[in-house]
Amino acid sequence: MTSHSDSASSSTVTPEGAAVPAATPAATPHEPTSPVVLAARRARLAADEIAPLPRAAKDTALLAVADALEARTAEITEANAEDTARARAAGTSETVIDRLTLTPERIRAIAADVRHVAALPDPVGEVVRGSTLPNGIDLRQIRVPLGVVGIVYEARPNVTVDAAALCLKSGNAVLLRGSSSAYASNTALVAVLRDAVAGAGLPADSVQLVPGESRDSVRELMRARGLVDVLIPRGGASLIRTVVEESTVPVIETGTGNCHVYVDADTDLDMAVDILVNSKAQRPSVCNAAETLLVHRDAADAFVPRALDALAEAGVTVHGDERMRGYADGSKATVLAATDEDWATEYLSYDIAAAVVDSLDDAVAHIRRWSSGHTEAIVTTSQAAARRFTQLVDSTTVAVNASTRFTDGGQFGFGAEIGISTQKLHARGPMGLPELTSTKYIVTGDGHTR
Repeated sequence: MTSHSDSASSSTVTPEGAAVPAATPAATPHEPTSPVVLAARRARLAADEIAPLPRAAKDTALLAVADALEARTAEITEANAEDTARARAAGTSETVIDRLTLTPERIRAIAADVRHVAALPDPVGEVVRGSTLPNGIDLRQIRVPLGVVGIVYEARPNVTVDAAALCLKSGNAVLLRGSSSAYASNTALVAVLRDAVAGAGLPADSVQLVPGESRDSVRELMRARGLVDVLIPRGGASLIRTVVEESTVPVIETGTGNCHVYVDADTDLDMAVDILVNSKAQRPSVCNAAETLLVHRDAADAFVPRALDALAEAGVTVHGDERMRGYADGSKATVLAATDEDWATEYLSYDIAAAVVDSLDDAVAHIRRWSSGHTEAIVTTSQAAARRFTQLVDSTTVAVNASTRFTDGGQFGFGAEIGISTQKLHARGPMGLPELTSTKYIVTGDGHTR
């Protein structure tokens, strides 16, 4: 978890148009007339109210949310259609529009995720550790809510519900700041959430959409230290970097997904093709999709021609190094020359960078240089290679003979995730319920003095 003081730099605009402002040293963060500050104050009051609630009260509210999402699907999809139509008119890429789109099927899946969160154990009050000290004092460290959680995210309105569900279950109030491209969708979703939560007896202000669509609203959220306990940015690299560098509120840094698949010298070719295509093409617009393929030279002759054809059938363009391009003749694939920019890129599209490497250690060196620290996979039949790869690669998740697409809170059994943290403090990897808590110590004596 990081916190930064003011700095002077230019504004940053994310690819989906969610502009995030630069620091304004003259800004006064707690002006009483600011709608953002007033929302944060309401969230603080709501957080104090829901923190001590028993699990049953929170689960009842979550089940009401799930039911309301399904009951009001038409209202939500109508609002979402406004956003997608506006995005297409603006020339937004289809991969971004896919992330923006809510269908009845996706809304049912979101509601199912909320019910899953309701069924999970409540982390609040869990004893992390405890003991009776030699002097007779009873010491317990227990989980407690973080308080008020601010989420800044791009054009994925499902995050609105995921974040709200996880925050409610863990006893937190949430302030949601999505991009302007999803404003109609988020407004409709938050209206549904607030009605359901209030109907279940919880304060409606435990879920709020941050007022305003301008850069100022994001700036004020980033400067609401003392009202907001933590900010979690979720989106592209520019959004995350700006929030981390410019926020005075502590930040949990979620990361971009420049993920790698490495095919080892000893490998099952059929398995390797399946894992590669699934990692890249099953849903390329998400952060756990693979962006780079690395192939051991000893497996290249047998594997690369099959891999290129399979990627071509999936509609993927390959950006290859010289040795990879040597296999392009006779292939169905489009293989372009890769540059350093390709190795560093999170495409979020039907593109993949690819290289042939001389050894496992060379693959690890490439990953260390270019990875964002999200997820890397090895496909191998060698236990020794798998063990060395998992020891040397330092990302949040290292997969052995499995797709990178499994790095996900739902797939890990955490319920809907609030983000995938690529930092090393407090939370790392998919962030579920425990990661939305802090701890406090309960010291119980019998007249003890020191």
